Amino acid sequence: MDLPDGFLDELNSRVSLAQVAGRKVVWDQRKSNQGKGDMWAPCPFHQEKTPSFHVDDRKGFYYCFGCHAKGNAITFVRETENVSFIEAVEILAREVGMEIPAPDPKARERASRHADLVKVMEQAIQHYRLQLKTAAAAEARDYLAGRGLSERAIERWDIGFAPDRRRGLYEHLTGKSVAPDLVVAAGLAAKPDDGGAPYDRFRGRIIFPIRDARGRAIALGGRAMSSEVRAKYLNSPETELFNKSRTLFNFGPARAAAGKDQQLIVAEGYMDVIALSEAGFKAAVAPLGTAVTTEQLAHIWRISPEPIIALDGDNAGLNAAMRLVDLALPSLSAEKTLRFCLMPPGKDPDDVIRAGGAGAMRKELEKTQPLFAVLWQRETKDQMLDSPEQRGALDKRLRDAIGRITDPTLRRHYLQEVKDLLFRMRQRKSSGSQRGRRGRAGIPGQALESTKRSSIVTVGSEAVLESQLLATVISYPEVLPDILPDMEAVEFADPFHLAISDAMISFDGMASEFRNHLVDSVGAEALEQFLARPHIALSPLLAKQCDLDYVRSVVADTLTVVRTRRAAESEAVEAQENQDGLTSEVETTRLKNAAEARFQAESGSKDDRIEYDIAPSGAKMIRAERNELDRAIGDISFAKPDRAR
Repeated sequence: MDLPDGFLDELNSRVSLAQVAGRKVVWDQRKSNQGKGDMWAPCPFHQEKTPSFHVDDRKGFYYCFGCHAKGNAITFVRETENVSFIEAVEILAREVGMEIPAPDPKARERASRHADLVKVMEQAIQHYRLQLKTAAAAEARDYLAGRGLSERAIERWDIGFAPDRRRGLYEHLTGKSVAPDLVVAAGLAAKPDDGGAPYDRFRGRIIFPIRDARGRAIALGGRAMSSEVRAKYLNSPETELFNKSRTLFNFGPARAAAGKDQQLIVAEGYMDVIALSEAGFKAAVAPLGTAVTTEQLAHIWRISPEPIIALDGDNAGLNAAMRLVDLALPSLSAEKTLRFCLMPPGKDPDDVIRAGGAGAMRKELEKTQPLFAVLWQRETKDQMLDSPEQRGALDKRLRDAIGRITDPTLRRHYLQEVKDLLFRMRQRKSSGSQRGRRGRAGIPGQALESTKRSSIVTVGSEAVLESQLLATVISYPEVLPDILPDMEAVEFADPFHLAISDAMISFDGMASEFRNHLVDSVGAEALEQFLARPHIALSPLLAKQCDLDYVRSVVADTLTVVRTRRAAESEAVEAQENQDGLTSEVETTRLKNAAEARFQAESGSKDDRIEYDIAPSGAKMIRAERNELDRAIGDISFAKPDRAR
């Protein structure tokens, strides 16, 4: 619907976003300022305990500092009520007493023609439903009964039958005073090339109505009863009502069910969707005879942020999953992803339900895999990965695919997952090599064991350094914008450190809101325990307020050390993997260069004004801080007798 200029501005100016959102959230009275229209509440779009959802009622916008949901009153109604844009506008307009203006003459003409075409479609559906009760449809009724559909289910889905007659529907509709051009325009009949009378598109087929989000009939799908026809399934052609690449079978009812917290399931065909819905899985949709398109995927994500893709357990189903992975990669984010559920070999969801009922299907849905697992399976299936070259090629393929993810935080997580899996693969290969060489010569195996021990020490030291770095940024969030690019490049060794880093990278609010954002991301108790660690709690840099330029310098230097250490470790692992009994000259050079880079980063240049010491743990400490820490500990020691008295 075309709305005149200024209408939406007027609507937004009349609507109170705080009042609209107040129907879905409970405002935090301590943090909110109702007089200024500054309202806070736990977010309705994700699970949280602290209020990070903010409404600026005067400006008419909301933003969540946890999940980054944002928009105006129309957006809020769309997301919380699971309705379209126009439906949200109509809901809000009714609330404030605004009448949606009539469209322009051309728009009215288009709307009138669409309404006429919908009426023709409904007449065709009623005709086909009656035909299903005739003697000519006996085979079709037996087929539907064999697929487990009751008479009530057939009525619910408006399933019908098109007899094998060339002009049965055309003559029926024109005999009811329907204009011949409307029958053709609705996609129910086609004109022959010789200019003769139009003929029915659907003949000898079971008919499944296809409806839009508002429940209006816009197309038909037909399943052939004869095995000799070229197309087993046939859909209506593209029409003024129907765009196949943008339409999903059962979209409206599935959206309503998903709005009531049912899991959205994307299947392959009509019968799968019908079987799922009849078994209680009401939030089920399917594309129409083609692979899922970009437009359909956008519709799917509007219903659910993590739908389950339920595919047939054959090569075609697996190939469909792979195509969908490629389609989804550029649009993935922390709030939008896919899970995959491949049925047992040779079965589809309809087969599973007919054989074992809803319980059997539920068990299959419990085995879903994340999108990354399907991507890994595709790139590793039938691949020999017992050499560095093969693993390098795998690494490149995965990185090329992951490079298409536009969300930087998610892309970083995917790359880390690849790195972890490849590292474990190298470890298994390395362990096998050690066992094979131990009987011939003990030296290589002993060398590898010593390397492992030294790596443990290095990781332990890095963990201390990483925690001090992150704690400093937590205490001085004002420096975060200056060090974000370097922070994104660091691959933190500790999982909790990685979670804190991700929270820092995703933060885009004010410094005063940073602590609340961290609590929402990693949890209040975990953050408190982290900051209470002795090497953090006793740090003079955190115990008092320091100059921000000085803090920026310390953080930048520490980031350089952490990045260089990790790079050196990576070089050592790869060089170790490539050696075969003896280290080559090239690998020796790589290790030497990595060690020199690490030494330079940790020692600093001659012009560096900051002096460092190395703590017993191996962590690098600023000498001035260490001296101040020693004095602080000394003061504590002198104070002990006083406390004893």
